Amino acid sequence: MSAELVEPNEQIVDDLDAFIAVLPERVAEGLRTNPRVSSLIEVVLDLGRSPEARFPDGFIRLSDDEVTLAEINRVVESVGHFGDDNRAGIERTLHRISVIRNRAGEPIGLTCRVGRAVFGSVRLIQDLVETGHSVLLLGRPGVGKTTMLREVARVLADDYDKRVVIVDTSNEIAGDGDVPHPAIGHARRLQVSNTSLQHKVMIEAVENHTPEVIVIDEMGTELEALAARTIAERGVQLVATAHGNTLANLISNPTLSDLAGGTQTVTLGDIEARRRRTQKTVMERSHDPTFDVVVEIRERNQVGVIHDVGKGVDRMLRGIGLPIEVRTLRPDGSVESVIEENQEVEDEFRTAEFDVEDVRRSRGALRRTGAGGRRASRTSSGPADNVAPPPTPAAPVRIHPFGVPRTMIASLIAETNSPVQVVDNASDADIFVTTKSHYSRRPTVIRKAERDGLPVYVLRRATAEQVTQFLSRFGSNERQNGISSNNGSADNGRSNGRRFGEGAENVQIALDEAQQAVEQVISGIRKIELSPQSSYVRRLQHGLAAKNNLGSSSTGREPSRRVVIRRRSR
Repeated sequence: MSAELVEPNEQIVDDLDAFIAVLPERVAEGLRTNPRVSSLIEVVLDLGRSPEARFPDGFIRLSDDEVTLAEINRVVESVGHFGDDNRAGIERTLHRISVIRNRAGEPIGLTCRVGRAVFGSVRLIQDLVETGHSVLLLGRPGVGKTTMLREVARVLADDYDKRVVIVDTSNEIAGDGDVPHPAIGHARRLQVSNTSLQHKVMIEAVENHTPEVIVIDEMGTELEALAARTIAERGVQLVATAHGNTLANLISNPTLSDLAGGTQTVTLGDIEARRRRTQKTVMERSHDPTFDVVVEIRERNQVGVIHDVGKGVDRMLRGIGLPIEVRTLRPDGSVESVIEENQEVEDEFRTAEFDVEDVRRSRGALRRTGAGGRRASRTSSGPADNVAPPPTPAAPVRIHPFGVPRTMIASLIAETNSPVQVVDNASDADIFVTTKSHYSRRPTVIRKAERDGLPVYVLRRATAEQVTQFLSRFGSNERQNGISSNNGSADNGRSNGRRFGEGAENVQIALDEAQQAVEQVISGIRKIELSPQSSYVRRLQHGLAAKNNLGSSSTGREPSRRVVIRRRSR
């Protein structure tokens, strides 16, 4: 067993010799002579293709010759039994071999993944697990969830003398074979004969082995979520991983949302609905979460911690931004902690400016394109008071209705002769129009419109009277200020924070700065902090980051609040 010291107080154990020994000789020879073999992630053997070795920064071909069926069968025969999940391991190691089969069930491809025990990786969350909190680890595949879970089991069993039982679905935590890998310390391991029976093994662990802590890897079914809740209600600490990158992913997953408390539709009374300024039917958390803390693993040495899952879910369901503690493990072994706030999300319908002429004038500037030719942001052409009215006749304002009958809008447009055009796609619209009942449910199409900087206006109800009053705003070239909140009309709505007084030039400069930051983060820089901007401009910058599949957050206080663009953690 080989050990490599990579950082102070952090040690990696991987036994690469045993891994290389099961591979075809020409592949093994290529790995032995490669200077980067210590950072190897996996080897891919596909029938009729060249063998590949994958590293954190890319891959290399180990041979020009194609992989043969005989070589694949030789590897299959040299490892343990493949379960119903098509995984097997090398006995007394953490290495995993996954097989790809053809329609006849014969192996035609292998993914040979290096398993490593990283001693010291638990420091980022050690204070959370040692206090007895149930902790759920989330993160993308390969980010290190199982590695951290294995180290948690060892620390709780050896350093805190707790009775730890591991429910090892695919023998990834404690390795293949009947004798568990030393990386789990004195923790005990229950193997799962069939992945569909994992929930029964979880209950068996509680009933038969009197654990204080149960460690579970890869919860992915509703039965496993219910079993986890049963275990938590018996007072046993849970530490587990689940499919999903963030808490938001977990909530939107109908199979696993029960782990975070689940969601249900609740009908509020008139007084409570008015107090919340929402419709009477809302989504709320249905029960206490199974886990006290959620840890979103972003990178090997960085995690985001949500300390109170119940409050976090409540805030998300009401559309309120959720602060997350971001912890980073430094090379000297210390942990740096900062509070990161998600991009702003309003939790109520606020009145806002509604300037029809500014929408018309700014159409050219509004429709910029970002990555992939998609619209990246919207800008204004400057203060309306300083710009001459547009020529007559005015170009029609394009609106995209959602939850408002199009036939009714079309007939009312013709009846009132309003300079408005209904479009089928939100990407072609100048304004997105919906109702309070649809907006409060926050469907994907509305969230996307707001991320893209498209003004979203919310009508109280989809009635002909309110739509007529809404369309009447487009019939005049005079500046329309504000939206009345007392007349019960369609104007009692909300825009997504647009400040029409912001000049197009300044907005353009801010978006150019964000675009440069996006390109630098894509090229390898971890994160870039932008200049302070207004809430509307920050929203456009968030949308630009999302268009390029990057993460973003707002930090600081007004008037110095600014956007940080970083590599996506999910």
